[in-house]
Amino acid sequence: MVGTAAIDAAEWLNVDDPPTVQEFHGRVLAVEVFQMLCPGCVMHGLPQAQRIAATFDPAEVAVIGLHSVFEHHAANSRAALEAFLHEWRIRFPVAIDAPGEGRLPRTMERWQLQGTPTLVLFDRRGEMRARHFGQVADLALGAEIMAMTKEPVAQGALG
Repeated sequence: MVGTAAIDAAEWLNVDDPPTVQEFHGRVLAVEVFQMLCPGCVMHGLPQAQRIAATFDPAEVAVIGLHSVFEHHAANSRAALEAFLHEWRIRFPVAIDAPGEGRLPRTMERWQLQGTPTLVLFDRRGEMRARHFGQVADLALGAEIMAMTKEPVAQGALG
Protein backbone atom coordinates (compact mmCIF):
# COMPACT_ATOMS: atom_id res chain seq x y z
CA MET A 1 0.00 0.00 0.00
CA VAL A 2 3.01 2.33 0.02
CA GLY A 3 2.27 3.27 -3.56
CA THR A 4 -1.10 4.97 -3.11
CA ALA A 5 -2.24 8.33 -1.81
CA ALA A 6 -4.63 6.90 0.81
CA ILE A 7 -4.37 8.80 4.10
CA ASP A 8 -5.58 7.51 7.47
CA ALA A 9 -6.81 10.84 8.84
CA ALA A 10 -8.23 11.18 12.33
CA GLU A 11 -9.67 14.48 11.07
CA TRP A 12 -9.11 17.29 8.58
CA LEU A 13 -8.57 21.01 9.02
CA ASN A 14 -9.01 23.89 6.54
CA VAL A 15 -11.80 22.08 4.67
CA ASP A 16 -15.55 21.70 5.10
CA ASP A 17 -15.58 18.17 3.68
CA PRO A 18 -12.57 15.84 3.86
CA PRO A 19 -11.11 15.31 0.38
CA THR A 20 -11.12 11.82 -1.10
CA VAL A 21 -8.26 10.22 -2.99
CA GLN A 22 -10.43 10.26 -6.14
CA GLU A 23 -10.58 14.07 -6.03
CA PHE A 24 -6.86 14.16 -6.82
CA HIS A 25 -7.04 11.89 -9.87
CA GLY A 26 -5.54 13.65 -12.87
CA ARG A 27 -3.49 16.05 -10.73
CA VAL A 28 -0.08 15.77 -9.15
CA LEU A 29 -0.48 15.61 -5.39
CA ALA A 30 2.14 17.12 -3.07
CA VAL A 31 1.75 16.05 0.57
CA GLU A 32 3.82 17.94 3.12
CA VAL A 33 4.25 15.66 6.13
CA PHE A 34 5.07 17.79 9.16
CA GLN A 35 4.92 18.40 12.88
CA MET A 36 4.23 21.94 14.00
CA LEU A 37 7.05 21.75 16.58
CA CYS A 38 9.61 20.59 14.01
CA PRO A 39 12.04 23.43 13.15
CA GLY A 40 12.76 22.02 9.66
CA CYS A 41 9.04 21.84 8.96
CA VAL A 42 8.44 25.45 10.00
CA MET A 43 11.54 26.89 8.32
CA HIS A 44 11.60 24.81 5.13
CA GLY A 45 8.89 22.21 4.54
CA LEU A 46 5.72 24.22 5.07
CA PRO A 47 6.96 27.38 3.32
CA GLN A 48 7.96 25.22 0.35
CA ALA A 49 4.50 23.61 0.29
CA GLN A 50 2.97 27.09 0.31
CA ARG A 51 5.22 28.07 -2.62
CA ILE A 52 4.11 24.97 -4.54
CA ALA A 53 0.46 25.89 -3.94
CA ALA A 54 1.10 29.48 -5.06
CA THR A 55 3.15 28.53 -8.13
CA PHE A 56 1.19 25.73 -9.77
CA ASP A 57 -2.33 25.77 -11.18
CA PRO A 58 -4.57 23.96 -8.64
CA ALA A 59 -6.18 22.14 -11.58
CA GLU A 60 -2.75 20.55 -12.21
CA VAL A 61 -1.18 20.28 -8.74
CA ALA A 62 -2.91 19.80 -5.39
CA VAL A 63 -1.15 20.51 -2.09
CA ILE A 64 -2.20 19.11 1.26
CA GLY A 65 -0.57 18.79 4.65
CA LEU A 66 -0.30 15.72 6.86
CA HIS A 67 0.35 16.46 10.52
CA SER A 68 2.09 13.26 11.67
CA VAL A 69 2.99 13.45 15.34
CA PHE A 70 5.47 10.92 16.69
CA GLU A 71 6.81 12.99 19.61
CA HIS A 72 5.60 15.70 22.01
CA HIS A 73 2.00 14.43 21.73
CA ALA A 74 0.59 16.60 24.51
CA ALA A 75 1.84 19.81 22.86
CA ASN A 76 0.45 18.87 19.45
CA SER A 77 -3.27 19.14 20.19
CA ARG A 78 -5.90 19.91 17.57
CA ALA A 79 -6.47 23.37 19.09
CA ALA A 80 -2.74 24.15 18.98
CA LEU A 81 -2.57 22.96 15.35
CA GLU A 82 -5.56 25.12 14.38
CA ALA A 83 -3.85 28.19 15.90
CA PHE A 84 -0.56 27.28 14.20
CA LEU A 85 -2.21 26.97 10.77
CA HIS A 86 -3.99 30.29 11.28
CA GLU A 87 -0.87 32.16 12.41
CA TRP A 88 1.32 30.76 9.61
CA ARG A 89 -1.47 31.39 7.04
CA ILE A 90 -1.51 27.80 5.88
CA ARG A 91 -4.68 27.54 3.80
CA PHE A 92 -4.38 24.15 2.10
CA PRO A 93 -6.19 21.13 3.60
CA VAL A 94 -4.37 19.47 6.50
CA ALA A 95 -5.04 15.92 7.68
CA ILE A 96 -4.21 14.85 11.21
CA ASP A 97 -2.58 11.43 10.86
CA ALA A 98 -4.40 8.75 12.85
CA PRO A 99 -2.48 7.27 15.79
CA GLY A 100 -0.81 3.97 14.99
CA GLU A 101 -0.29 0.81 17.00
CA GLY A 102 3.30 1.80 17.85
CA ARG A 103 5.19 5.08 17.98
CA LEU A 104 4.42 6.18 14.43
CA PRO A 105 1.07 7.44 13.11
CA ARG A 106 -0.69 5.14 10.60
CA THR A 107 -0.05 6.95 7.32
CA MET A 108 3.53 7.77 8.21
CA GLU A 109 4.20 4.11 8.95
CA ARG A 110 2.39 2.79 5.86
CA TRP A 111 4.26 5.22 3.60
CA GLN A 112 7.53 4.16 5.31
CA LEU A 113 8.62 7.71 6.10
CA GLN A 114 11.81 8.48 8.02
CA GLY A 115 10.59 11.60 9.81
CA THR A 116 9.60 15.20 9.25
CA PRO A 117 9.66 17.26 7.18
CA THR A 118 8.96 14.95 4.27
CA LEU A 119 7.43 15.98 0.97
CA VAL A 120 5.65 13.08 -0.74
CA LEU A 121 4.74 13.37 -4.42
CA PHE A 122 2.05 11.33 -6.14
CA ASP A 123 1.68 11.36 -9.91
CA ARG A 124 -1.53 12.03 -11.83
CA ARG A 125 -2.52 8.35 -11.47
CA GLY A 126 -2.10 8.40 -7.68
CA GLU A 127 1.18 6.46 -7.56
CA MET A 128 3.80 7.55 -5.04
CA ARG A 129 6.78 8.82 -7.00
CA ALA A 130 8.98 10.55 -4.42
CA ARG A 131 9.61 10.84 -0.70
CA HIS A 132 11.88 13.81 -0.02
CA PHE A 133 13.04 13.70 3.61
CA GLY A 134 14.49 17.03 4.77
CA GLN A 135 15.22 19.91 2.45
CA VAL A 136 14.89 19.74 -1.32
CA ALA A 137 15.86 22.58 -3.63
CA ASP A 138 12.90 24.53 -5.05
CA LEU A 139 14.26 24.45 -8.59
CA ALA A 140 14.76 20.67 -8.60
CA LEU A 141 11.36 20.12 -6.99
CA GLY A 142 9.62 22.43 -9.45
CA ALA A 143 11.17 20.56 -12.38
CA GLU A 144 10.10 17.23 -10.88
CA ILE A 145 6.52 18.40 -10.37
CA MET A 146 6.33 20.00 -13.82
CA ALA A 147 7.55 16.79 -15.47
CA MET A 148 4.78 14.85 -13.69
CA THR A 149 2.12 17.33 -14.87
CA LYS A 150 3.15 16.58 -18.46
CA GLU A 151 2.68 12.81 -18.12
CA PRO A 152 -0.51 11.26 -19.52
CA VAL A 153 -3.25 10.24 -17.16
CA ALA A 154 -4.03 6.53 -17.39
CA GLN A 155 -5.82 4.06 -15.20
CA GLY A 156 -3.79 3.57 -12.06
CA ALA A 157 -4.09 3.36 -8.31
CA LEU A 158 -6.94 5.86 -8.19
CA GLY A 159 -8.64 4.41 -11.26
